[in-house]
Amino acid sequence: MTKGVTLSDEHFQCKIEHARDHIEFLSENIVYDKRDSTILELGTGWYPIVPLCLYLSGYEKIISVDLNSWLKKEGQFAALEGILKLEAEGSLKNYVPEVDEDRMSKLKQLWAKKESITYDEFNATIHLEPRVENIIMTKLADDSIEFICSNNTFEHIYPAPLRAILAQMQRLLKPQGSMSHFIDMSDHFAHFDKSITVYNFLKFSKSRWKLLDNAIQPQSRLRFSEYKQMYVELGLDISKEFVRPYELSLLDKVKLHKDYEDFDREDVAILHGYLITH
Repeated sequence: MTKGVTLSDEHFQCKIEHARDHIEFLSENIVYDKRDSTILELGTGWYPIVPLCLYLSGYEKIISVDLNSWLKKEGQFAALEGILKLEAEGSLKNYVPEVDEDRMSKLKQLWAKKESITYDEFNATIHLEPRVENIIMTKLADDSIEFICSNNTFEHIYPAPLRAILAQMQRLLKPQGSMSHFIDMSDHFAHFDKSITVYNFLKFSKSRWKLLDNAIQPQSRLRFSEYKQMYVELGLDISKEFVRPYELSLLDKVKLHKDYEDFDREDVAILHGYLITH
């Protein structure tokens, strides 16, 4: 029944690793009882892999906020299939250290009845509330969320709306709540065009980039220091940051536009990073 949606092994692996990292960061700041906690994921997309892992970890409620209704039944079960495969192999514990066995049993029941289970029934089982809206305009209450996370989302938001989103997250987050955001600062065109490098988009001027960029999956081209500065300006304390390894030799292959000449070379080279607030 999942033939209509293709969840590649690479995509699944990326998402399950994000789930693992968010769970780890969340466990470092245990202030609220997970059985009474609400988590918000911005930009869940087609596959609720992170919500499934949070559900299995014992968190009470997960809210997904997306601008579009990407989530469908086929994507739900494609994600569940990947989770159950890891569980059968005995490797799920590498990503979800403390699996609630009662909840795992419920997921297996979902899979057994997958032909008859509806989209809404799936969401109700995993305590997921999908909301199709602009988070800037959300009516969610002040101080109502214990943890907010996102993956590969911030890089698609330009600075002005991103500031507004972060300010909204401040409003939603409970005192002593946490946030964890993974940002992919590579040129996403390089993901499918092997003739260019992951730094290719940094050679264009702002005006030229506006012509090349697209509305479906825009890329802000912000560097890690710019995200950090945005946090500082909004009074968000970064308790932890983590960047993945990168190759400066790849950056040497691109003639950077003058807009990036004054940036620290190491900062420009950062491609993937987490920003965590506690």
